[in-house]
Amino acid sequence: MQQLQLLDYLVFLVYFLVVAVYGYWVYHKKKSAEASTTDFFLAEGSLTWWAIGASLIASNISAEQFIGMSGNGFTMGLAISTYEWMAAATLIIVAIFFMPIYLKNKIYTMPQFLNQRYNKSVSLIMAIFWLALYILVNLTSILYLGALAVSGISGIDFYTCMIGLAVFAIIITLGGMKVIGYTDVIQVFFLVIGGLATTYLALNLVSDDAGRAGMMEGFSLMMQNHDDHFHMILPRGNPYYMQLPGLTVLIGGMWIVNLNYWGCNQYITQRALGADLKTARNGILFAAFLKLLMPIIVVLPGIAAYSLYSKGMFQQDMLGEDGLINADKAYPVLLNLLPVGLKGLSFAALTAAVVASLAGKANSISTIFTLDIFKDYFGKNASEKQLVMVGRVVVVAAMVIAIVASPYMGIDKKGGFQFIQEMTGLLSPGIFAAFSMGFFWKRTNSAGAMFAIVGGFLIALSMHNNWLPFADWSEVPFLDRMGWVYLICVTVMVILGYALPTENKGLAIDASMFRTHRSFTIGAAVVIAMITFLYIYFW
Repeated sequence: MQQLQLLDYLVFLVYFLVVAVYGYWVYHKKKSAEASTTDFFLAEGSLTWWAIGASLIASNISAEQFIGMSGNGFTMGLAISTYEWMAAATLIIVAIFFMPIYLKNKIYTMPQFLNQRYNKSVSLIMAIFWLALYILVNLTSILYLGALAVSGISGIDFYTCMIGLAVFAIIITLGGMKVIGYTDVIQVFFLVIGGLATTYLALNLVSDDAGRAGMMEGFSLMMQNHDDHFHMILPRGNPYYMQLPGLTVLIGGMWIVNLNYWGCNQYITQRALGADLKTARNGILFAAFLKLLMPIIVVLPGIAAYSLYSKGMFQQDMLGEDGLINADKAYPVLLNLLPVGLKGLSFAALTAAVVASLAGKANSISTIFTLDIFKDYFGKNASEKQLVMVGRVVVVAAMVIAIVASPYMGIDKKGGFQFIQEMTGLLSPGIFAAFSMGFFWKRTNSAGAMFAIVGGFLIALSMHNNWLPFADWSEVPFLDRMGWVYLICVTVMVILGYALPTENKGLAIDASMFRTHRSFTIGAAVVIAMITFLYIYFW
């Protein structure tokens, strides 16, 4: 397999230097005279709407999309795009309903919300759950899949790639949220340009193989020859129905996945929590538009790889160590077909996605541990400078744990993207129940929230392992299981809300908070219209 050439390395070096020099400049230009936790963890309101939107996407799009989602594009096709397009719709809801509540109540971390709305016990348990999830699922999978791709493209040793990605991410993270936020703009630029270049070349390869020419011709050929890869709603009986069960993606568990991820997730909301409401909403709307673009970058290349594979190309390259097809190799294999120079650009795009996501996740881990665990339980008298130092130590420690743990997490068994969704899905229903009920129902109490978070996890785990009676839960799609867990949590929370005394811990909410300015309303309407069209066209 052809490895990177000198020109590819030069293109990658340009990317590396641009990010490093710009990050260094941002760090010194915007550095506060005194180190502070709000400055380090939240960028102290200095991020613009375009920086917030770009940072949201850079933190979200990583190896699980480039590698995992392209792998799903190879196997099931366009249907996997539902995670991206439904996320765009979810972002509109988060901007309108969630952000005003957080900003009005001065919420800066998700455990802080749980402490303010419920009590410290709920907050502490959730902080521990989040740290475990972020380190053992998110960080490990991003590192593992990122190193898998970088190693496959460059020929560099797998563990060397893993350590290199971690070190690059640590350097960016140690500069704090300002450096992450503004360097993410550059990361997204490389991500989008390099990703679109890969898609363009992939579609041209499909058309050239058929003796025709042109990107649109390649797309048309894929739709004609592989129609089964261009449907958004999978019918019962489809081999991938268990992953995307029919209308559940529109009216069921997919909403829980997205609302929890985009609205109740420190890793994501942190980008907007340091801004005023108008700036936060505009940034989130910008991210929604970028989300509509993502399937072109991360799914179409996987379908193109499948089209080429079905005609006999790279049969050996797609095999895993067990001799079976490893769909997660689709994107790296495709990159190796690109011309010199463009291959370096696409390699830079992939690295940008991995590093930006690692940096964002590490910063959130650091924020939760420092502000919600260390400050409250171990360092009540710690100075701002000491807390920032603790945050930096946590960044390095989390990366080391992720490097050591990643080979043992079984990421390669299900495919990277599906692994993350199913593991996160064990916690999502209960977390979202605690947040959604805490937002909008004043009688929701701490006992109900505790049941949702701990009980919801145990119920989801029991379903996942088929320990519960009443049904063969292994035959129930995991998105449907999430829906059932959420309904059980909400039901118990309502019962406990009426059975126990009211705690009077509602949030400051009034209807005027949810009004939007005209430009946002028009932009949101355009996003929803585009999503509706895409689902109807590719039904």
